[in-house]
Amino acid sequence: MLGIGETDDEVLQTAHDLRSAEVDLLTFGQYLQPTPKHMPVVRYITPEAFKWFKETIEPMGFKYLVAGPLVRSSYKAGDLFLEKVIGHHPHHYQPTLS
Repeated sequence: MLGIGETDDEVLQTAHDLRSAEVDLLTFGQYLQPTPKHMPVVRYITPEAFKWFKETIEPMGFKYLVAGPLVRSSYKAGDLFLEKVIGHHPHHYQPTLS
């Protein structure tokens, strides 16, 4: 989650560290303060900034990378699992009849 006071350099370094640890999946979304009792948003990340992060981090080699204001860690997780782990995209799945 972005928008809690991190710098762009910290985001890039964290992505680099994660890729060095062989992490394959990375999602970036906007932190939203759930209630007044929670930590406030420090900065709202623009869609252009999310695009810049994605384009800058893509060459690091993550197998799945998505960035946007409404992205969450579970963003399309089921589709990703089916496509990358099971081996087919859910929209192309053709069940076999016995």
